[in-house]
Order: sequence, then C-alpha cells, then structure tokens
Amino acid sequence: MNVRLRELLLAASMTGASTAVVGAQPALAPPATPAAASTNAPGPRIQFDSTLFDFGRVKSGEPVKHSYIFTNTGDALLIIHSVNPGCGCTTVGEWTKQVEPGKTGSISIQFNTLGYGGQIFKQPSLTCNVTNQPMVFLQLKGTVYKPYDVIPALAILNVPPDAETASVVMTITNNTEEPLAVFSPESNNRTFSAQLTTNQPGRGYQLAVSAVPPLPTGSVQGQITLKTSWTNTPVIPVTVVVNAQPPVMVIPAYVTLQPGPLPNAVTNSIAIQNNSTNLLKLSDPAVNVANVQVQIKETQPGRSFAAMLEFPKGFQVPPGQQVEFSAKTSHPKVPLVKVPVMQLPRQPMPVLPTPPAPVTAAAPSVPPAPVVVPPTPVKPAPSAAVNPAPVRKVRTTIPPPPELPPEPPDPPIRSK
Repeated sequence: MNVRLRELLLAASMTGASTAVVGAQPALAPPATPAAASTNAPGPRIQFDSTLFDFGRVKSGEPVKHSYIFTNTGDALLIIHSVNPGCGCTTVGEWTKQVEPGKTGSISIQFNTLGYGGQIFKQPSLTCNVTNQPMVFLQLKGTVYKPYDVIPALAILNVPPDAETASVVMTITNNTEEPLAVFSPESNNRTFSAQLTTNQPGRGYQLAVSAVPPLPTGSVQGQITLKTSWTNTPVIPVTVVVNAQPPVMVIPAYVTLQPGPLPNAVTNSIAIQNNSTNLLKLSDPAVNVANVQVQIKETQPGRSFAAMLEFPKGFQVPPGQQVEFSAKTSHPKVPLVKVPVMQLPRQPMPVLPTPPAPVTAAAPSVPPAPVVVPPTPVKPAPSAAVNPAPVRKVRTTIPPPPELPPEPPDPPIRSK
C-alpha cells in the first residue's frame, strides 16, 4: 500500500514539474509586417501610387484624362527628364520636372478616344535620374464604345465576271440607352441600291446593299446615307465600293513604240486573260497597217493568251492614222478586243548657237620716240655776296614767246 502511494506521489510530482517547464517558455512573436517604404534610400527614388489607370467604359470621342502621382523616396533630388506619350492619340500635359526627397509630383496624360472602339491599352513612359530605374512605364486601359456600330464598316461588292449583280448585308447596332430610329436610306450612285430592315425597334437594323446591272467594268465608289432620330447624329453614312471584274482582261492597255522610223525590228507582247468560267477562243488577230506581223500564243488553253506584234525596221505610224491591234473573241460580252499602238514623237534637234567670229590679234603699236629739246642756257644774276653759294644748274626748257599780231597802220590824216 505504501509502495503504491509512493508511485502515485512520484508521478504527480513529475507532472507538475513538466507543467512548470512548459509555462516558463516565452510566447511566440507575431509575424513581422512589411516595413514602410524608406525615405532615406541613397540617391533619388521614384514610387508611384499606381502605374495603372483603368478608365472603365467611355463613349468614342470623349477624352480620358488622368494624373499619375509619384513620390521621391530617396535622399537626393529626383529629376524627370522626359515623358513619352507612346502614340499620337495620347498627349502629355503638365508634369513635375524636379521633386525634393519626401515630396510628391504628378504626370498628366490625356487619351483621345475619337475613332477608337473596343478594348484599349496604352503605355506611356518617362525617363528620370534614378540609377537602377532610369525608365518607368505607365499603363492606361479601358473600353471605348461608339454610339452605334456598322458592321462591316465598308460595303464591298465583288462582282464575278459571269454574274450580273452582288449584294452584302450590314448590321446597325445602337450601343446607348437612348432609342435610335433609322430610316430612309438614300444612294448617291445608281450603281447600287439599299434596303433597310428593322430587327429590334430602337436597337438594331439590317441594311442590304446590292449592285444594280448593267455594271461598268472596274471599280465604282459611292455612299448610302440613312436618316436617324438623334440630334447629334442626324445621318449615318455608309461607304459602298463595287468591283466588277471584266470577263476578258488585256494588259497593257496600249502599246508604245520609240520614235520612228524604228532603227531595228521590235516585238511587243500583249497578254489576254480570260476571267470567265467558260473557255475563251481568239481569232483574226491583226494590226491595221501593213508589214506588221501578228501571232497568237496560247499559254494556258482557253485561259491565257499572248499576242506577239512584230514591227519591222524603219516602221513609222502614218501621220493622221490610228493604229491598233484587234482580235475577235468567243465571249458574248466582249466580242472584240482592241489595243491602240502609239509611237512617241521624235524630239527636234536642238539649235546650237552660232559661234562668234575669231578675233585676229592686232600688231602691238610702237609708241613714237620722244622729242628731246636742248635746254637753253640761262645766265645767273650777279650777287652782292662775297662768297656766293654755288648755284646748281637746272636745265629748263623755256618755250619761245608767242608771236604778236602785226600793228594796224596809222589812219590817214585828212586836211581841213
């Protein structure tokens, strides 16, 4: 009994000791929170509140403006060297060029939404004097919607060579809360017509555009206008292009020769292409002047042809005559193909100016010998000086005195 009691007391003492040890352990420290951005980092530092601006959903034509705020978290002057908008639709407004440590600055960006639609993402950028971050990219995103959408934006009607007409269906959708009424389609060209159908009143419409035969060969462009109930958008314009492919195509449209008479024989090639579904046959190829040989080569049976025109040496288009190549075809719409032959005019010879007559050099004239007049000796006047200074003799030439006119005779004396 005593042994059992001793074991129980020993176990109780060990349990209390272990509890005391556990209670003496220090409590665990809470997790550390991120430290705030330091404002005494070496050199200039730039930190934006946010480099991303989401402008949400705006109507096309409404400008989007935003100012990006940044702080200099360094210990030196922050200098913004330049701001690049990134594209022509984005412009830069006022921006802070220098920021002291701990101070804030801003950069204003404006995005022109005119002509845009759907998801938009722009990325302006700036350069600064931060050593490890000399360039920072900003982001601008959102959705631009148009008041209405016309899909496809351009009505293109491609008419095959064997078809008489073609058509395309366009949808007009109202993207605003205001009801839109569309009516009275009008065409400015008789080559195409339009018919309007209402899918959902005030919200959606269908416009069927068709080409009206007979269609001219080539491309024709025009416009369909639809009146609306909106004051700011009274008319919806729709551009239409009709491309009628010719059943037979001839390249080139005309043949050009160098000025005549040709110094050598010349061979010109004309390509004839069949765009129709039926095979084509050519016959009776000719040029309406003498001495020109014509040969037809069928490069692809019923599809592609080459007309070879051989002009002889000395060929010259007769004055006043229209020269052309012609060939008959089996296509009912194009029974005859014609290609004019043109010859460049000969340039007139330039008139050279008449060279001046040669000038003969005259013999050099010999100046006459000078006439030497002997000097007349002049006697010096007597001087009262005891020792007169020597007189330097100067040779002078004294011209002779002029002759006096003869005196008139005395008048006769009359006696009283």
